[in-house]
Amino acid sequence: MKKFDSWDFGIDQLFAQFESKTEGLSSQEADNRLKIYGPNTLKTSSKFKKLSLFLSQFTNPLILLLMGAATLSFFLGGKTDASIILTIVVASGLLGFFQERGALNALEKLFQLVENKASILREGTEMQLSFSQIVPGDVILLRAGDLIPADCILIEANHLFVDEAMMTGESSPVEKMPGASVDTTPTKKLNCLFLGTMVASGFGKALVVSTGRNTEFAAIAEHIRFRPPETAFEIGVRRFGQFLLQVTLFLVIIIFAANIYLKKDIIESFLFSLALAIGLTPQLLPAIISVNLSHGARRMAKKKVVVKRLTSLENFGQMDVLCSDKTGTITLGKLRSDGTFGIGGMPSKKGNFYGYLNAHFQAGYVNPLDQAILDGIANTENLDEWKKIDEIPYDFTRKRLSVVFEHQTETILIAKGAFLAILAVCTQVELPDGSLAPLENYQSLLQTHFEEKSKEGFRLLGLAYGKGSEEQNLVFLGMIQFFDPMKPDIANTVSHLQKQGVSLKIITGDHPAVAAHAASCLNLPHVDILTGAELEKISDQALLKVASKTTIFAQIDPNEKERIILALRKAGHVVGYLGDGINDVSALHSADVGIAVNSGADAAKEAADLVLLEKDLSVLSIGIEEGRRTFANTLKYVYMATSANFGNMFSMAGISLFLNFLPLLPKQVLLTNFFSDLPEMALATDHVDPEILTRPVKWHLPFIRRFMIIFGLVSSLADYLTFGVLLSWLHADEVLFRSGWFVESVISATLVVLLIRTKKPFYRSKPGKLLIAAVLFIVCFTPLLLSSPLGQLFGFQAIPLSFYAPLILILVFYLFLVEIIKHFFFKHTRYV
Repeated sequence: MKKFDSWDFGIDQLFAQFESKTEGLSSQEADNRLKIYGPNTLKTSSKFKKLSLFLSQFTNPLILLLMGAATLSFFLGGKTDASIILTIVVASGLLGFFQERGALNALEKLFQLVENKASILREGTEMQLSFSQIVPGDVILLRAGDLIPADCILIEANHLFVDEAMMTGESSPVEKMPGASVDTTPTKKLNCLFLGTMVASGFGKALVVSTGRNTEFAAIAEHIRFRPPETAFEIGVRRFGQFLLQVTLFLVIIIFAANIYLKKDIIESFLFSLALAIGLTPQLLPAIISVNLSHGARRMAKKKVVVKRLTSLENFGQMDVLCSDKTGTITLGKLRSDGTFGIGGMPSKKGNFYGYLNAHFQAGYVNPLDQAILDGIANTENLDEWKKIDEIPYDFTRKRLSVVFEHQTETILIAKGAFLAILAVCTQVELPDGSLAPLENYQSLLQTHFEEKSKEGFRLLGLAYGKGSEEQNLVFLGMIQFFDPMKPDIANTVSHLQKQGVSLKIITGDHPAVAAHAASCLNLPHVDILTGAELEKISDQALLKVASKTTIFAQIDPNEKERIILALRKAGHVVGYLGDGINDVSALHSADVGIAVNSGADAAKEAADLVLLEKDLSVLSIGIEEGRRTFANTLKYVYMATSANFGNMFSMAGISLFLNFLPLLPKQVLLTNFFSDLPEMALATDHVDPEILTRPVKWHLPFIRRFMIIFGLVSSLADYLTFGVLLSWLHADEVLFRSGWFVESVISATLVVLLIRTKKPFYRSKPGKLLIAAVLFIVCFTPLLLSSPLGQLFGFQAIPLSFYAPLILILVFYLFLVEIIKHFFFKHTRYV
């Protein structure tokens, strides 16, 4: 399909161009167009995705350098060894590829549970369809909170404002309206809507003109790779990688230079150095992370939580602050309206009817407040006499929603919204007898009533009316009273979060007294309240301290939510944010873990990292444990791989300076690494000690560095004992030395997994069944490999039985020493 560029067509021309009509396409025609134009998606085909995933396994510069050196060796005569090296490298890549592909396939099925949908007209009937099913010629209906599903031309609009920050970088929403625009740039035309943008307020109707890869967003995406900000986990991985790179480069240069000084073969020495470097690098870490995360995501799905961004699950484990809205998370979210109350708290029949009119006829954002009014107020009046002629939708600046009616030749505007926002446009107040009086005479009385009810936990909206169609000089009619009960077990849930090391902060648009009532029901300690007005007076630097100490943020607007989240992150916290409305989008983007609800606005779900299929805060406690379990198993691999690989590298680098031959051939080094990695792939299903789940866990490079050095040197000590026994006692020749060292190295690295995986004595921490099976397989298979044709291909030979007794003694000594040192190490070092 050609990219549509006739943005200035008239509406009739547009419908003719796309052979459509105002009531939309027929289902049959839509199906035919879907076959022609394809799904409305920017995703690449599965074939390209698999190829990209496979090639990504070989992006490590060291691996590419090794493959290049092996290729050079192949043409210089070492065809057999070079072929074996390349085979092992490809086998390692395939191991990571199949693990990651399986993880991603499982996740794609989960994503379908939270697929975004749009309101489409098909033959005049409104229906909810997946974005992928939208075709050119479709007519879509847009309301506040909706994502624009494709490039469209606006047909109808009512105060429609669109957030186009993704396309233009503009932070303020832009008002859109039908009709041709004089501007020649599509993204600046007021009648154009684009995929990737969001309806901030108002509503409208639009005709789809371009889908999928023919959209403006797709054109931009081809030149710019959109990437969300790094999460705490991703920052940790990057810093860890930089640390290993520095260590690796330093050792490689020294080892290569020393072997050249000792006049060993240049190509073989270079391959040996690169093989050792790769041995130090935990090259399966990306696959290990993907497998761990996918396992965690599938377990979370069983708890009705869909993980959209995998690394967010790791951040869940590190999270120490959870920010949440009040309605529907801490409360039941089932608002009950007690009616409208006028001056002196007297019930107002007129107020009930006017509130009902406003809620019934408003067509903007569907919200629980309007539904509560419709459910709680019995209407006995005739609505036919009231004709809606206009609407001023709610927005977060005005904090009001007004509907304009024609009634008995009069134009009447009925507005409801935040109490202070309604008072700001009123000049009079209606008394119980129907007479009017100046607002200033009763403002303090109204304020007192508002404060008293707020302290009792009631939420109040102001209601006003006036002649004409402008929000000015209105008559204050009363306050609509709502009550949203606290969830029955929410106090226990919050208490459990606190025991997990996660503090709850409430960020709400409600009055401070309402928020304080909620906090008292939750038994939150040290409750400090900060309002939006107070927040405006605080500098960004001062907010770093204030935000950490504050428990409740009240009367907060969307931009202030984002500012609070960023301040908490800069103060060193890993922050989660739970929200479900369009006013939560910026905060969801800014948090380390953005959490939305499946029943919330599409824009909120799109911005979130996790989506709750049920709005239940208790499931977050389970999610935090799952995140910590996933992170703990990832760190197990990091600890074991770096310590064991560092020890082996240190051992082989040192002994190679004293031997007239390489302790292991490059292909044997790679085989050793490959066999050592196999059991560690099973860590995704390993059990985690309960005490690890009780507090946040984080990347801590100093801890990893100490762990790597201490346990690496312990491993190296056992290696040098092995070298001494093989050379001085058993008088092994070159081939037997390599064979004996290979067996000891692989089996010790495999068995030590069972010890290092826990800080407790190994017999008090039960490993996972898959890990035990993998360890047993490697321990049994490694000696058998030596006498097999495959072993001979790698340059090994079967070692005599007399070799096994001293090697087993060294192995037992090594494992015993690790257990002893582990006890003292964790006793004096904080475990993370």
